[in-house]
This record gives sequence, C-alpha cells and structure tokens, in this order.
Amino acid sequence: MSDPPHPVFSARGLTKIYEMGEVEVRALDGVDLELFAGELTVLLGPSGSGKSTLLNILGGLDVPTSGEVRYRDHDLTVDDDAALTRYRREHVGFVFQFYNLIPSLTARENVALVTDIASDPMKPAEALELVGLGGRLDHFPSQLSGGEQQRVAIARAVAKRPEVLLCDEPTGALDYSTGKQVLEVIERINLELGTTTAVITHNAAIAAMADRVIRMRSGQISEVTKNATRVSPSELSW
Repeated sequence: MSDPPHPVFSARGLTKIYEMGEVEVRALDGVDLELFAGELTVLLGPSGSGKSTLLNILGGLDVPTSGEVRYRDHDLTVDDDAALTRYRREHVGFVFQFYNLIPSLTARENVALVTDIASDPMKPAEALELVGLGGRLDHFPSQLSGGEQQRVAIARAVAKRPEVLLCDEPTGALDYSTGKQVLEVIERINLELGTTTAVITHNAAIAAMADRVIRMRSGQISEVTKNATRVSPSELSW
C-alpha cells in the first residue's frame, strides 16, 4: 500500500471571531481541513457560511482567532505580517470575483506587476497564452470583455508559478457561458501545471468539476465528498 498523500494545507480547530459592537460574529467555528497537492477542491456553501474567511486564512490574507493552519510543514499562525507577505508572494495566487486590474495598464503590463517581483516567473506573454489571450497582450481592460478581464487576472495569479491557486467566486460577476470559459481556464491550470486549486462558490453545479467538495454552513464544514470522476466545465449546466 502507498503512503497517504501529505497535505499542502492542514487546519485544526480553526476559529475566526469578529467583534461588531457588542455582537460577536463567529465566521469560522472549529474547522478541521486538509487540501492535497494537485487537487482541485470546491468549497461550496451559501453567503455567510465562512468560505471566504477560510480561504483568506489559508492564503495568509487574514489570521484566525484560534486554531492552527499549516502550509506543508510551516505554521502560518505564528507568522508576522512580513512573513505572511512573503508567503503570499512566493506560494499563493489569488483570483477574486472582481478582477482588480489597473485600467491604465495593458494585459501584459498587469501580469508583469507580479512577474517583476517573483523569483521564477513565466513571461507575461506566456501566462496570457495559457489563458487563451495570446492575441490580446496590448489591450487595456476597457477593451476586454468581463471574461477576458478575469482571464487576465488568472494569468496574473499563475504567472509567478504559485503552488496554490485560491479562487473566490471567480465566476460571480460573469454570465453563464463566460463563467464556464473561466472555469475551463482554472481547470487547465490545475491539470497542466499541477497547481493545487481551491474554488469558492455558492453554485452547486460547479462542484462536479472538483476532485473533492467541501460543503460549509454556519462557519463549519458540514460535509466532505469525493467525486468518482471530474466533469469538464464545458459539460456543466446551471
């Protein structure tokens, strides 16, 4: 028998509490989680279930109130701001619902913002080719559709060759057909580069493209299931 895979992320007892006046909001409530190398995981749940809070902690954008989260053998919960910044820069790519492109820069220049500070980056043109935008290098965001802008954002995230790609509602601002195109790009990154990928969504249909599905409710993981086979995003419907 082969040894079980070593997790890229391991969280134990993860809790996040926000104080809003006299009200205490428990965004995460004792979460245990593992994500494995090369896996595409979908985190599924309604708004307010804790998905984004969990992703932000895994990505080093936020810190838990209590509990432990490890990236490989490194305990992220003991890092200061400088160490978390270094961790994000070297290991993690982020894709958000809104593209956060700089309007005055071309697609190539937006991607170069990341490659200029990475240790072993792709060329911006190579990253844009990977997401199907090799012919749009010198277009500004205003000259690109919403789906194309999101693909530039994905190219920017993967150009530094991150070990982990964290996507928070990457199709949330897109129409049906454009959203599926973006999911196909995310799948391609996962399969071709072997990037460990987590996708947050409230859209249950997207779960079929994952290796594993983690369902969340009220700050807790309610269910973890494994798909026998992954469905191509082109075959999804909702």
